This record gives sequence, structure tokens and C-alpha cells, in this order.
Amino acid sequence: MIERVISLGVIDPLEFYGINNSKLNVLKEMFPKLNIVGRGNEIFANGEEKTLELFEAKVNLLIQHYNQYNVLTLSNIKRIILENTPGIQDPDDPQSVILFGNNGKIIRSRTLNQRKLVEKTEKNDMVFAVGPAGSGKTYTAVALAVKALRNNEVKKIILTRPAVEAGENLGFLPGDLKEKIDPYLQPLYDALLDMIPPRKLAGYLEAEIIQIAPLAYMRGRTLNDAFVILDEAQNTTNKQLKMFLTRMGTSGKFMITGDITQIDLPRKQQSGLVQAFRILKDIKGIAMVEFDTSDIVRHPLVKKIVGAYEIDEENEAKKRESKKDQ
Repeated sequence: MIERVISLGVIDPLEFYGINNSKLNVLKEMFPKLNIVGRGNEIFANGEEKTLELFEAKVNLLIQHYNQYNVLTLSNIKRIILENTPGIQDPDDPQSVILFGNNGKIIRSRTLNQRKLVEKTEKNDMVFAVGPAGSGKTYTAVALAVKALRNNEVKKIILTRPAVEAGENLGFLPGDLKEKIDPYLQPLYDALLDMIPPRKLAGYLEAEIIQIAPLAYMRGRTLNDAFVILDEAQNTTNKQLKMFLTRMGTSGKFMITGDITQIDLPRKQQSGLVQAFRILKDIKGIAMVEFDTSDIVRHPLVKKIVGAYEIDEENEAKKRESKKDQ
């Protein structure tokens, strides 16, 4: 990772960044592979050298524009960034909008791989989305499910997740099935609450238009006319994932998400997601989308944390290899 520091000179940072960083946030959306922070009259950017060079050149053009016209609007920023720059995504491109959530909140695909996930889902009935925490794979999957329900493409949404910590044996937990599995499905609920008003969501759950179930309860079912999301699939065994994939009924959409760097299974058990990603990738109708750290859209520190762990794992692997050679 390389860092560049760009000085705004005598420009008032508030004028350049916008109120509540509105203008700076547009820059971040247009350069999702960079970690961009504004501090005073300096912009700090981390990322790959080629992208950094383009970013620095564009910011300098923005500075020149402000110094010449004493104004910098959002439309100025988009025009200057997009001009003669193939591959840069306009954050307001209507094609990136998946749906409108609560209070008119725009739910959109914000990175290249999120857009790829949207495209693959339109063309395939089963899609695997694998990548690090914070890359938006689960949130995008839920948005696509809600969109399909709204458009009457499916009759229900089914959310499932392996409850590894409880060993898939939820009987000892208090409450009904929903209460037992709720803690494991909270990330999916959080996403749903961004997209469906709470009362309406409660109605969907009561009418079983949106269903929740631990993975163990999928056995024996045939899931017709449903958008089904299996989250945290890295914590399924080979048998569990095979069982789940063969539940697919007519007019169904299956989305399988997971992070193969966060497997919580016992050491002797192979992750079903790792096997499926290897043996199903060439089957027509099944698509694979691999997310990476450039897709992380949480706090900028998340991207740095994931990167640090990746480097450490690579170093440990090199140490093990060198010990074998000795």
C-alpha cells in the first residue's frame, strides 16, 4: 500500500470537502479502491500506485478549477473526474441503484464487485459471493432479494445461516425457533430494516413471506418461488452445503455468501464453501463472484485490518514452507 498526501494550498477545506464531507464522500465513492481521508488542508490517500496517480491528477484538476472559478460544485467534481476516465463509476448512475429503502434511502452497488454480483444474479439462478468482512456481499444479497420480492419475481425470501457456535443444536436455547436463531441472523435483519419499514417487515415475518431458519432445518424442504440467502457459508460442512444446494426448487434464486478466511469449523472439517467454489465453478447457471479488500465499504480501518491479517498469514505460510525445506 502506497500513500499520497495532496495539499489544498490556501483553499478553505470546508469549501473543498463540502458540508458534512458531501463532496469528499463523492470522491470516495468514485475511487472505492482507495482509502481517502481529509485532514485540514491535506488529503491522504492509500492504495495501488496506478489508482493513486489518477486520483492525484484529478484532485489537482479540481484544485485548479476552484482557484480559477472560486467555486467547486458536486457537478463540477463528477464532470472533471469522469472526463476522459474510463472505468470510473458515477455514484449517481441510475444503473447502480438496486432499490429505494426506508425514507427514500438509496441502496446501490457501490463497488465493481458489488455491481458484478448484481449482474451475475440477473443472469444466473445460483450465485456464490466470497470475500472479506465489510465488502457488502451480504447487504447486496439482501437488497437483491427485497428487489425480487417487490417485483413479484419471487413469492418469498428465505434467510438461513449455520449456527456453528450452537453446533446446529438449538434446542437448549430459550424461546421459539425465531428467537433461537435471531442472534445468528442479526446482520440480515439489520440489512432488511434498511430496506423495509419495521411494521411491514413484522407483517412479512408473521405471514412467512420472509422466513428465517437455521441451516439444519432446511433438510427435506423444496424451496420454490423463493430468493434464498445462505450467509456465513464458510461454516458449513460439505454435507450441509450439498444438502442446502439441492433444496432448490422451481423459479428460485439461491445466493451463497461467505468469507473463507473466517472458518469456525473444527480443524479436521473441510469448509463446504471451499469445496463448492472449486467443483461448481464451471456449471452453467452458477456464477462465482470474488470480493477483495478494495470492496470494503465500512470504516477505513477495516480495510487496513484485513490487509494486515492477509500480510501476516502470508508471512506465516512462508515461515512454514522454509521450515519444511530445512
